[in-house]
Amino acid sequence: MRFLGILILAASLPAATLERLSLDDMIRQSTGIVSGKVTGASTVVRGSVIYTRYSMQIVDRWKGSSSRGIEVFVPGGRHGAVQQTFSGSPTLVEGKEYMLFLWAGRSGITQVIGLSQGLFDLKRDPSGEPYVTRGASAAGTMVDASGRTVEDTPVSLRLREMVDRIRRTLAGVHQDQ
Repeated sequence: MRFLGILILAASLPAATLERLSLDDMIRQSTGIVSGKVTGASTVVRGSVIYTRYSMQIVDRWKGSSSRGIEVFVPGGRHGAVQQTFSGSPTLVEGKEYMLFLWAGRSGITQVIGLSQGLFDLKRDPSGEPYVTRGASAAGTMVDASGRTVEDTPVSLRLREMVDRIRRTLAGVHQDQ
């Protein structure tokens, strides 16, 4: 629920304020954690918000339902002559692989939790080992759970370390980021 309020706040302000989520927060609060490849994109309008709808082919799933494909909605995009942008909203690239921490609310649409915070590029190092990485969020102001301004930090982990972290966190083993 806290995420929805933050998303609404981010959408309604010219300079967004977004709560910084730790990796463990994202693991616990996500309704799905997947890796997959973007297979297409389109835009849709829901109420007064334009969303870019990304179709994804799921490669691995660590949390959530077991479907082979998913549609992920990101606030912002172009619909006809109207363009909307939201600070902190990520842009996905067709054909690229990602690890996503997803959140599905009452509206029924699946979104990346914490906007760009929950989107990781899936890459391979020179030896071929997969790893996930994301830069610091581009959102305007980041705050902690008590409302104090904080800096977001980039994250880079080997995929196996990330998967181990997900499993330990879901099993209830406390960790800090």
